[in-house]
Amino acid sequence: MGNSLLETKVAGAAAFAKFMTVLQAVADAQQPPTAAALARACGYPRPTVYRILAALAEQGMLMESGGGYRLGPRLLQLASRSWSQFDLRAALAPELQALRDATGETVHLAVPAGAEMVYIDKLESPGPVRMVSRVGAGVALHSSAVGKAYLAALGEAERERLLDGLPLEARMPSTLASLPALRVALAETAARGYAVDDEENEPGIVCYGVALRDAGGRPVAGVSVSTLLFRRRDDPQSAYIDPLLRLRDAAAAKLAMLPAASGAV
Repeated sequence: MGNSLLETKVAGAAAFAKFMTVLQAVADAQQPPTAAALARACGYPRPTVYRILAALAEQGMLMESGGGYRLGPRLLQLASRSWSQFDLRAALAPELQALRDATGETVHLAVPAGAEMVYIDKLESPGPVRMVSRVGAGVALHSSAVGKAYLAALGEAERERLLDGLPLEARMPSTLASLPALRVALAETAARGYAVDDEENEPGIVCYGVALRDAGGRPVAGVSVSTLLFRRRDDPQSAYIDPLLRLRDAAAAKLAMLPAASGAV
């Protein structure tokens, strides 16, 4: 009986090691690898790799993308929980606080996770009406200010790979639910340096967002200021956008000292 239990434990550990090897191979790939490519990279039989991929995809740990696989939203949402303890949040705490105080509105810090941005920090507005968002929640790339800022900051090839197959859900009448319209908005975002969510996710809420880059110039996060439409100030540029741009510039020096991210998906 003792030997049987030991054998079961060893078999379980071996299976787990195979799952982790496949996950690591997907994470390390420059482009979404196919099942055949993963079988070659990992040295496992194709049927074994297919079973692992199916199980990981079913659990949201991987997602299919253009015939290949990339890390899935569940894995990245789990990983995002650790961001609350990570250097990024701590390093930017003074700047986020200053932004919230300068604007008097809710501030979010988010990181990319699949087809979403996941909030890893939130500073509430001191006003009586609060946002329903929470740390750990995700917002769509195509309809959120942090998401569009992130997309606009990517290189064209990487952005197009991400846009390929991106679910463009029309959450609100003003949501950009077509690729041509989204591409135009992203070009405008890149040119002016900030993104706008004008009631594209929720009625009565307008957000302004910027992308934050690491030491290598890669966008790794986004920061937004969210305000209620009824109390939005008459001059958004000076009230929200200029403080956001100042935070982006101040954050650049701090992010340059943090380890470069391995890459978002």
